[in-house]
Order: sequence, then structure tokens, then C-alpha cells
Amino acid sequence: MSFPFHSSSAAQASVKNPYSVLGVNKGASTGEIKKAYYGLAKKWHPDQNKDAAAREKFQEVRSAYEILSDPQKKEQFDQYGESTFDPNGGFHHSAGAGAGGFGGGFGADFSFEDLFNAFSGGSAGGRRKRSPFSEEILVGDNIEIQSTISFMEAAKGTSQEIKTQPLINCHICNGSGIKPGAQRKDCGRCEGTGSRIHFMQGGFQMAATCDTCGGSGIVTPKGSECAPCNGNGVVKGTNTVRVDIPAGIDDGMRIKVTGQGDAPLVRNDLRGMKTQRGDLYVHIRVAPHTSFSRSGADILYTATVPFTTALLGGRVTIPTLDGEVDLAVNSGTNTGDKATISGAGMRRLEGRRKNATGDLRVEYKIQMPKVFTDNQRALLEMLADEFKDANARRIMGLGTSDRTHPPTDSTPNSGNSSSAADKNKSFLKRVWDNLTIHDDTTSSGSGNGGSSSGEKETGPKRASGSGSG
Repeated sequence: MSFPFHSSSAAQASVKNPYSVLGVNKGASTGEIKKAYYGLAKKWHPDQNKDAAAREKFQEVRSAYEILSDPQKKEQFDQYGESTFDPNGGFHHSAGAGAGGFGGGFGADFSFEDLFNAFSGGSAGGRRKRSPFSEEILVGDNIEIQSTISFMEAAKGTSQEIKTQPLINCHICNGSGIKPGAQRKDCGRCEGTGSRIHFMQGGFQMAATCDTCGGSGIVTPKGSECAPCNGNGVVKGTNTVRVDIPAGIDDGMRIKVTGQGDAPLVRNDLRGMKTQRGDLYVHIRVAPHTSFSRSGADILYTATVPFTTALLGGRVTIPTLDGEVDLAVNSGTNTGDKATISGAGMRRLEGRRKNATGDLRVEYKIQMPKVFTDNQRALLEMLADEFKDANARRIMGLGTSDRTHPPTDSTPNSGNSSSAADKNKSFLKRVWDNLTIHDDTTSSGSGNGGSSSGEKETGPKRASGSGSG
């Protein structure tokens, strides 16, 4: 991100009292002047403030700071007032270009990044924020780490010990970055202001953060740096934090542990600014479960149901987060049919129904056998006869008529008097006879060729059942 700056000549605006423009008194320190300037520059910068008068206000603030940030110009203004400046803009020739100034163009040490930091408050080794009492604080970097838990741990909640290697305050210098007994001093390049004025052709001026002190206005004398931390005030440490993971957490969520991140580097710290460690963010990954899946707070489970239970109805055992339960299966259940066990899901951590519990959603999958015994096949073929399913394939040779018994000696019209009970009895008897005759035939075929007299009579009975003779 960058700010486009619009340079304009000082002659476009009349010179006003710089103290009143910045809202400081004549006895204000360089730090107070700089703080007032930064606040007003942010407020009136035309790229941030769309007020019609913002551009003019910004020019007034900039001109006022150019005077008060230069000791020579500030002294001249205090002595001669506004008459120090000629009516065409720019400073009187006696003021010169200022220490470190250039006759035209940008200075060799000019940096647009420094210029951005002058307005955004950027600083190496940390970020700045304001407390509720408008106190500026230098904050260290955050630490992010990943932790994997099981599906059941996500459902019930757990805790883990997280090991990190954060930057911590040096125990030798207590985070100051200088040797015990040493002191920092004002930056000689910017004279403790933290910024430098750059002059360009046409009377344009621009303030930028001092590249020597990083805008702090103070520097550490050579040889005064703390050796263990190399003057940064921090060293690499080890830390173990126990993190409570709430029940219902989902894959991809993260947990914030305040104040367990890195301590900030203080090499470019502002004078007297408080420091604060960053935060620890734990990104949670949930391992997949062998049976369950998840959709938000709902748990999904696929239940396999035997086809006989699906046809006739019954019960099936379902696992849940708290153990197994029996679930009723309606007769005629098909694959894809669903049932819901309310309140057997995960706890909600987000949304309007926070802390409510989701459901266990069961989807049925009918288990169809691929191989049948002879008896099972015979029963299914006869069942197909009862359902009048002419398309079902039949290989047992049972047919739809009663082949196991010859017709009785009743008259042809006697069949009209059969009741529904007789039909049911006939069907059940036919099932029994077909199964038993099939068993007898199987045992006969497996012998050594010898058979009893009863086995010899089986052939004619079966033949008579076919309708011949």
C-alpha cells in the first residue's frame, strides 16, 4: 500500500503561526511537536480525508512542522515571527536549506517506505496499536501453529500442551537492548526529531522518517548494545502452553491464546513506548472418523440394513457419540431413506444457535445378498409367484402350481368352493413340500446308487405332480 503525495509550493498558502496550527505551546519538546504533527497529518491527509479543506489544512500542518522541527528555523520564527518568510513563499535566504538539505530533487537517502511509515506508524520488529487510553504500544509478532485432534476429541472437547519457541525478553538487559548501565542518546542525524525534511526544486518540502533511528529519535551508542540479544532486546526461548479445545470445534477453526506470541524488537522502539507480546494462534485439524462424517454441527452416519429387515421392518443398532442405540426400521425401507436422532450431534460454537447441539442424521443402505442357498432361492422364487412377478428369473423348476401332490378325486367344480384359508394352507404346504422334496432328492443323488423302497416311490410322485399320467 502506498500513498500518492501531492506536492505544492509554500507560496500557495499563507504562513500561519506554527504553534497554533499544531496546537502546541512554545515550550513543547521535539517529541510533543512530532506527535502533534503525525496526528494532524493523518487527520488531514487528502488521500484519507475527503473534506474540501483537507488539502489546505494538510499544507498548513506540513509547513508548521517544517519550521518547528528545524531548530534554526524555529529560533528565527520565535525571534522575528512571520516576517521571517518572504511573501512569495519559502524560507528567508538567511535560513538556508537546512542541515542535510538539498538544493533540488530528492535526497540520496530518501525512502518512500520511510515516508509511508511516518504516516502509518510502521516499525521493524513489531506493530503498533493504541490502548483504550490512547497510549501507543509496540506489539510483537503473532505465532501460528497447527494441532491435530481426533473426531471424538472434537466432539467431547480436550486439552493439549502446545510447545513453541517464541522471542522473549532478554534476561540480561530486561528487553531494553542495551548493556546494564548504558543509555541511549538523541539521534544526531535528525537531532532527536525522528524525521528529516527533504527539499526539492520549486520550494517543495517533504518530511520522511529518519533512516538512522527509524523514527524513534534515539539511537544506541556503538558498543552499548546488549551482546546476548545483539541489541534487539529479545532472544529465542521455549514455552509450553496448555490449550483448552472446546467441544464442537470443527476442522480449520483456530484458537487464540493472548500474549503467548513473540516479544517485539526494541532496536527502533520509540522513547518510553510500552511493549507487549503478540498472540498464539492454534489452527485445529480434525482427523477423519471411520464411521462418522460431519456437516456443521450435524453428524452423518450410513447404516447397513439386511434386505429382509428392510422388507419386513425391524430394528438396527446405531453407534452414537455416547454409545449404541437401537433405531426402528419401517417396512419397505429403501436405500437412501433417512432417519434423525435429535440432539445427538456436535455442539455449535458459532451462529445464532450457539451452544445448541446438532443432530445425528442416519441414511439407510440396504444390504442385498449376492449368493443364495437352494432353500433361499426356492423361497424367493415362490415369493415371486405370490407377488405375480413374471419377470423374475426362475431356475429351481418349481413353477406356480402344486407339483408335489396329485389332484384329488373331487369333482371338477369342487375347486370353486375353496376358501382363502385353504389357499394359504396350500401355499404353505407347497413351500414345505418343495423344500423337503428338494432335500430328499439331494440326499438320494449323493448316495452310491442304492435306494430304499420309499425312495423309489419318490419318482412317480414327482412325475404325477407335473400333470402327466
